[in-house]
Amino acid sequence: MSGALAAVEGAVEVVPLNGHIGAEIRGLHLSRITPGQFAAVRAALLEHEVIVLRGQDITLEDQMAFGRMFGPLSVHPFSPNRADKPEVIVLDYSADNPPSRTDCWHADETFRAEPPMGTILRAHIVPKVGGDTVFASMTAAYRGLSERMKAYIHGLEAVHDFKPFRSLFDMSDPAQRARLREIEDRFPNPRHPIVRVHPETGRRILNVNPQFTTHIVGLKEEESAAILRFLFDQAKVPEYQLRVRWEKDMVVMWDNRSVQHYAPHDYYPQRRSMDRVTVAGGPVTGVSGPYTPEDVTPKPWHRPEAAEHGPRTPRAFERG
Repeated sequence: MSGALAAVEGAVEVVPLNGHIGAEIRGLHLSRITPGQFAAVRAALLEHEVIVLRGQDITLEDQMAFGRMFGPLSVHPFSPNRADKPEVIVLDYSADNPPSRTDCWHADETFRAEPPMGTILRAHIVPKVGGDTVFASMTAAYRGLSERMKAYIHGLEAVHDFKPFRSLFDMSDPAQRARLREIEDRFPNPRHPIVRVHPETGRRILNVNPQFTTHIVGLKEEESAAILRFLFDQAKVPEYQLRVRWEKDMVVMWDNRSVQHYAPHDYYPQRRSMDRVTVAGGPVTGVSGPYTPEDVTPKPWHRPEAAEHGPRTPRAFERG
């Protein structure tokens, strides 16, 4: 599928949405997906990292069943889960319930030792203006780094914490303090490799995000902050991004192992309502052994390292 304008596998058409991340899936309905169609969808997810399916007037049970085709569903410890279906997160924002905590680049739940494999959103109510979601390929972000920077961050680990959710707890309330301590025991700050290896594709991934990553192990505070600020900013590079304009009954799934996302609050006070299903993940592993360059076919957008005394490497906005 890579490099093609469109690829057909059976009745499923996979149409890339830009050069580096995202594809639209056409020719299937998630309420009656066949094993062959699912194989094509899974392959498209691994290749393009974000998949978009329009016109999916499915039930919540259909959405959950689709998620379970990838693996067990997980339950978020903080988000507004449905009482009857705790695996489902209801994201319903309006003037009466302003959006919060989504306008920051992040991969979902990296405060877990085993963050989710993937996330599936289905839109019910969309605003007339605004309410897009922006995705960034952290595979592309890693490959865009210079070889010297890749060698520097190789083998480093960073600590992750559920820091944005701490504000949910009133520390003056003994019961809430106890509840927070209980959750801290359940989710002790994991140390994840800054360069993650995708467990299925073998690709290397830049694995830090400003919502949950607190510091780099072994660096002074100011050193860690400077390096993380630079690495966080890689998600902001337009070449690595896909912006999705939501439609009613649109389903979007992304590979949470290699993708970050950002949901602007620019639609407030309009209403935006979605259901989220999250597929559980596995251990996070880094690159073993001493640093060697990643063995991949060079991409057109990959910047070669500048010669020692040659011209400087073009900055992000100067790339052709």
